[in-house]
Amino acid sequence: MSAVIHPTYFPNIANFTAILHAADDLVFEMHDNYQKQTYRNRTFIYAANGKLQLSIPIIHSHKDRQMYRDIKIANTEKWQSIHWKSLETAYRTSPYFEFYEDDIQPLFTEEAEYLLDFNIKCFETVLECLQLEVNTSETEVFQKTITNKSDFRHLANSRKEPKYAFDKYTQIFDDKHGFISNLSILDLLFHEGPNAISYLENQYKHL
Repeated sequence: MSAVIHPTYFPNIANFTAILHAADDLVFEMHDNYQKQTYRNRTFIYAANGKLQLSIPIIHSHKDRQMYRDIKIANTEKWQSIHWKSLETAYRTSPYFEFYEDDIQPLFTEEAEYLLDFNIKCFETVLECLQLEVNTSETEVFQKTITNKSDFRHLANSRKEPKYAFDKYTQIFDDKHGFISNLSILDLLFHEGPNAISYLENQYKHL
C-alpha cells in the first residue's frame, strides 16, 4: 500500500499503524502549512496521573501562514529535559524501557532547530528500535486531494479525533486509570518491545 502522512512527534498508534501498512511506499507531506493543536508538535504518554501531553515549544511567526518545514523549535525553554524526565518517570518500570533507553535518550540531549527535521529523526529512531524497514519519500508539491495513494494526513489532527477501538495491551498504570488508547508509539514500545510490530499489524482494521 502507498500512503501520504504528516511527520508527527513520536507518532501515535493510529499514525504508526498507517505507517506500517505503507512501509513499501510511505510519502511524507513536506509542503503543507503548519497548523496549531495537532500532533506535529505534541504527543501523549501514560503517566502516573493518567494521560499526559508532551508539547514541543515553537517559535511563533507574525505571518498568517508558515510552512511546516520552516517551523523552528524554541529551545530556550529547555523542553527536552522536561520531556525526557517525564518519560523516565512514566516508563522507568515498564518492561522494555531500559532496553530502548540508550536509543531514545540522545534525542533529548542534542539540540534540534527545525520541528519537521526533529520529528523525522524521532521516526527514524523508532524504526531502528523496531528493526523495521520503511521506504520513504517526500512530496514535491502540496495536493489538497490525493487520488493515487491513501491519504492519512488527517491523522495528524488532534482535534475531533475519533475514538479508536484499538486492542488493549498491558500498561503499567492501567490498574489506576484503565487502558488508554492511541498514545505515542513510545508507550507501545516500552510496554511491548519487539511485539509492537505484531500489535500494529492487527490494528489497521480499526482505522
